[in-house]
Amino acid sequence: MADFIFKNNSMALVLVICSFGLCLVSTHAELQRFEQPAKTEGTLSFLVLGDWGRKGAFNQSEVAVQMGRVGEKMDIDFVVSTGDNFYDNGLTGKQDRAFVESFTQIYTANSLQKQWYSVLGNHDYRGNAEAQLSSQLRKIDSRWLCLRSFIVNSELAEIFFVDTTPFVKSYFTDAEGHTYDWRGIGSPRDYIANLLKDLKLALSESKAKWKIVVGHHAIRSIGHHGDTEELVRKLHPILKANNVDFYMNGHDHCLEHISDTESPIQFLTSGAGSKAWRG
Repeated sequence: MADFIFKNNSMALVLVICSFGLCLVSTHAELQRFEQPAKTEGTLSFLVLGDWGRKGAFNQSEVAVQMGRVGEKMDIDFVVSTGDNFYDNGLTGKQDRAFVESFTQIYTANSLQKQWYSVLGNHDYRGNAEAQLSSQLRKIDSRWLCLRSFIVNSELAEIFFVDTTPFVKSYFTDAEGHTYDWRGIGSPRDYIANLLKDLKLALSESKAKWKIVVGHHAIRSIGHHGDTEELVRKLHPILKANNVDFYMNGHDHCLEHISDTESPIQFLTSGAGSKAWRG
C-alpha cells in the first residue's frame, strides 16, 4: 500500500494515495476518460495497492485493516490497484467466488467504500481476463472498475492507466507452463502501437498540474523482477517527453521510490498488498 496528498501548489509524499467523483466522457484519443472533481479545498488523496487478492491470506487482511485506518485519517476518495488483483490465476469467470472472497469481504472498512480503479497484472491474464473487465462485477460490487487502459481526470491531476502485460515478450514466447488470456489483444505489435499512440496523444493534450501513469510492471525497480526492459524502451521515452511526474506500478512485492536520473519522473512501486516476497 502506498499514499499521497496532492495540493494546488505543493505535494506531500506519505504512505497511501490520491482523489475524484465518477463520470465517463468522450476524449479525442481512444482511451476512456472518467471525470471526478477534486475536494473543495483543492486536494486529492487516494491509496495505491498492488498484488493483493489472496482471500485474506499472506497478510492481505492485515494490510486491509491498516488501509482502512489510513484511509479514514486521510479522508481518501478512491483506491488505485496496480494489478495482480486475484491470485494465482486471475478469475475463472464472472461468477468466481474469489472476487467476493478476495475483494468485497476483505476491504470492508468504511473509508474503503469508494471507487477502485484497477488495471490487469500478469496473474490476472492467467485466468479469464475478460471477467475482470465485465460490468457484471460492478453489479456485484459497485466499487469495482477495471479496464485495460483508461484515464481518470480531476482538476489537479490526470491518471493514465496502462495495460503493461502485453508489452512483455516472454509471456508470449516462454510462458513457463502458464496459459494467458489474450482475447481482445489481437496482434501484440498492433495493440501496443495503438495504445502508445493513444497515450502519447492524451499526455500531450493534458493540462493537469500532475501527470501520473499507472501500470502493473515496473519501469525501474530494484526488486525481484527489476526493470521491465520493454517498458524502458517503449514507454519510458513517452513519459519523459510529456513531463510525467509519477509512474506507479506493482509486480515487485514491496514498496519502492526511485528518482529518475534522466527526468523529474518519480517511480513508485506499491506491490505489497499481501505476500511481500516472491510469488
